[in-house]
Amino acid sequence: MDVDTRLLRYFAAVAEEGSLTGAAKRLFVSQPALTKQMRRLEDDLGVRLFARSRSGMALTEAGGELASRVSALLDGWDEAVQATSRAARVLRLGFLDAGAVGAVPEVIAEFRHVQPEWRVELRQFAWSDPSVGLARGEVHAALVRLPFPKQERFAVQELFSEERGVLLPARHPLAESETVEFHELWDEPFVAAEAETGAWREHWLAAAEREGHPVRVGAVTSRPDEWLGAVASGCVALAPASAAHFYSHPGVVFRPVRGVPPSRVGLAWSRGNAREAELNELLQAITRRLSRK
Repeated sequence: MDVDTRLLRYFAAVAEEGSLTGAAKRLFVSQPALTKQMRRLEDDLGVRLFARSRSGMALTEAGGELASRVSALLDGWDEAVQATSRAARVLRLGFLDAGAVGAVPEVIAEFRHVQPEWRVELRQFAWSDPSVGLARGEVHAALVRLPFPKQERFAVQELFSEERGVLLPARHPLAESETVEFHELWDEPFVAAEAETGAWREHWLAAAEREGHPVRVGAVTSRPDEWLGAVASGCVALAPASAAHFYSHPGVVFRPVRGVPPSRVGLAWSRGNAREAELNELLQAITRRLSRK
């Protein structure tokens, strides 16, 4: 029988975390979606893999047998994929937003000059996965907004930072201000990332800068068009300064904000990545390009 390797990765995360909640946070998926996938795997295999209780997810005897083998199975599959990718000379680079990409198209051109036999593929991910595909092994490296959850698992090189501002409805009283003080926004309904993103969500709500003032969540979104639509409908959202250049909506304005730290952008990759040499060359190309700005 055939089993989706993504189901096996999800199973391994649940087995290691011992709970759906912990695994969902690690994988940047919703808990209901993860529950559905585990049931699908059990249906595919025709066995119960977990004994569910209030305290978590305990492996059954059958689940333990699969857990003892799944790591080697996935390692073998990853090795096969990497070998295939090496032969094809493809480097997959994930990104979240155009502002984080910045000068990367020019950098890719430089990289191709040095490594003409390689092809770089840019893949955009939703904000519901702030690891930009790294946590699920879908890319070789990613342009990430720092900090992102569990970034200590990856090698990270910070590239640059940019100020954060606020997106406001065009009719908002503060829309005419040159600069907004963050405390003026504390009672506003904010656009938030999904709860499973944890610290990422807190960072973009600037929870640490509210001096204990509670956050009002007015909308939950994961894509730019939803984000802008929510703001136009009456919410507000913190955003990197580049958002004013790359994203626009007739009912939304961007204003600088005082009282929140800047957004930092970095290049992240899995330690021991088979693409280490190529990633190092790409990083050097990015650094050279940024030094000329």
